[in-house]
Amino acid sequence: MMNWPSVDRINWGWFLLAVGIFALLPLVFDTHTATLLIIWALFALSLGIMWGFAGLLSFGHAAYFGLGAYTYAVAVINIGESTLPFLLSLLVPAIVAAIIGGMAFYGRISDVYLGVITLVVTLILFKFMSATAGDIYKIGSARLGGFNGMPGFHTLNVPGYPDISLWGWPTYYISASSLLLSYLVCRWILARTFGRVLIGIRENEERCELLGYNVAAYKTGIFSVSAAMAGLAGCLFANWAEIVTPSVFSLGQAVEVLIWVIVGGLGTLIGPILGAMALGYVKLLLGEQTVIDNSLILGALLIAVVLGLPNGVVPAIRRIWNAARLKLRRRVSEGSTRRTLNASSQVNR
Repeated sequence: MMNWPSVDRINWGWFLLAVGIFALLPLVFDTHTATLLIIWALFALSLGIMWGFAGLLSFGHAAYFGLGAYTYAVAVINIGESTLPFLLSLLVPAIVAAIIGGMAFYGRISDVYLGVITLVVTLILFKFMSATAGDIYKIGSARLGGFNGMPGFHTLNVPGYPDISLWGWPTYYISASSLLLSYLVCRWILARTFGRVLIGIRENEERCELLGYNVAAYKTGIFSVSAAMAGLAGCLFANWAEIVTPSVFSLGQAVEVLIWVIVGGLGTLIGPILGAMALGYVKLLLGEQTVIDNSLILGALLIAVVLGLPNGVVPAIRRIWNAARLKLRRRVSEGSTRRTLNASSQVNR
């Protein structure tokens, strides 16, 4: 069962420490790498809030990541300014997810079929976007570009000033701020009745229905929120890469985010973030060598974690930390009791 104090209470000391770490991260890594790790962490968090707390597994979560990226690219090419495209990159994936989720949840499709449906949607988008080469495949002034993708669009700019581009360090701090704000939003959701009902659905869906909750509506709601966060990550990725290709819908992208969340730890918010950043950095390091395929090493890491730490790394560390604290408290309590008894015996003498 869920430990509520760990869900609806924010340790502001740890949060401020995270803010400091993110502020100094570009001093350890180059800005380009640090930004990518932050974006992957946001993407993993978007799946972690839905899968870990509502029990909804989306095999095709990359669909919303890609929709956010393509929505931004198409909109900014047509509009020429990034404020509205930035908002649309959240709104479009959320609407698509609401439509898919509404049909699935109100149609009482099982969780297994939901995973299959989301995966199929991702593969369809990948195939379609790969086949959009040619002048006929364009939205307004934006050519989709097929497998070559869409390069050369405007990156984020100061609202109202299209000529003042926010790239490099500003993009990193915008991405870090988006991750921290998304984390706070997730905490806020879990602290409300909405979040408690989601966990109730994960534990016993039928009981929640008997208590009068509209389970389908709650599932559709968190499905849309999760998709909006994934779309935000996709938008930031498009700005980081300065090009959008069908690879954002790829099967590899869909599988990697699952691995990040599992390794980091389901049922936590910090787990997917740390899992994505750690494994993402390992992936970048492995990309510098050609001896072993990256997928083999990531797969081996996943198997090792699942067998050794079935709940993930962060829950395992939390259990060890809590056990150590409890042991220390017992020792302190026993020592205090001994001192009290010794003092009492000396007074009696």
